[in-house]
Amino acid sequence: MKTRAWLQPETKMTNQNKFSVGDWVEVRSKEEILQTLDSDGRIDGMPFMPEMFQFCGKKFQVFKSAHKTCDPDFRSRRIQDAVHLQTRCDGSGHGGCQAGCLIFWKEVWLKPSNGNGASAAASITESHAATSKGLNGGCSESVVADRAKETEPDGSISYVCQTTRVQFETPLAWWDIRQYVEDYLSGNVPLGRFLGGTLYSFYYNISQSGLGLGRPMRWLYNMTRPLWGGITWPRSMGHIAVGQTTPSGDLNLQPGEMVRVKSHEEILKTVNTESKNRGLWWDAELVPYCGGTYRVLSRVTTILDEKSGKMQVMKNPCIILDAVVCQARFSACRMFCPRNTYAYWREIWLERVGPPLAGSESISSVNR
Repeated sequence: MKTRAWLQPETKMTNQNKFSVGDWVEVRSKEEILQTLDSDGRIDGMPFMPEMFQFCGKKFQVFKSAHKTCDPDFRSRRIQDAVHLQTRCDGSGHGGCQAGCLIFWKEVWLKPSNGNGASAAASITESHAATSKGLNGGCSESVVADRAKETEPDGSISYVCQTTRVQFETPLAWWDIRQYVEDYLSGNVPLGRFLGGTLYSFYYNISQSGLGLGRPMRWLYNMTRPLWGGITWPRSMGHIAVGQTTPSGDLNLQPGEMVRVKSHEEILKTVNTESKNRGLWWDAELVPYCGGTYRVLSRVTTILDEKSGKMQVMKNPCIILDAVVCQARFSACRMFCPRNTYAYWREIWLERVGPPLAGSESISSVNR
């Protein structure tokens, strides 16, 4: 099994992105992209995935600079010359994975769309494309499909995608302040969010310093938050002791239904002191959505394990809500990650708004 053969050497972190947030770009043709890939269907170690061919020739606005991302251990990794468009993987080339991850687009796979004023980016990108073609030699569409999975020595199948490969990108230390400058200058993070996240990070780290300030600082935060419209302390722990059964509820929610996320306090009653409900982590990044109303996007039962590439089948389906994603506002060591991963929800954390769709029958909340 191929794993680390494509590791890249440490490079300086510079603002190499040619496309900016908001630029209109066109995904290059299938033929052009194939010419930029090496014999394993990659460039700089980043796979081009079969699910991406459907976007060839289409125009999108740059959604985020993908200058960094988070790995399976929630640590930051440096990414070179890539952006995110509003395009997500549908899992069709990876065993039907339902995670819906935001796709990485190497800038060489894109070109400026007519009229977006990025002529400088055009010439640079064309040069990069020619260079990549010369270095990598190109590959075929069948190779891209074949490299999406590998056979292990024991005969089992593991899948290879952009998400399973970010763990091998260059580590990015959380204290490297250049990444946060880039978060703001790239347009990924607006000024208000940037200042708020920075202030929270300082406040949280002081509360965790071991000086006995944790409880009074959390109390002060919760007492003053109405003054500035903030949420409750996002890293509050659950109420159930580890080892005790956590409750579950089955609403049989279906795509298209509207739901309301329960209050933070209600949800804390369903998770243990490790912030888990039947193995699913209640993350601080979900707290800003408490009390909001959203549309069910999908039920998730199969996802790839980001470390092993193995397909995981969930015993209890999770719910994805439309436009409800991790914003990396409260995340240690991965602050302002632009990956926008969909958040997973237990149905006990949600309540249906309006009548159920035909065939959606609610089941009373039970303990398991």
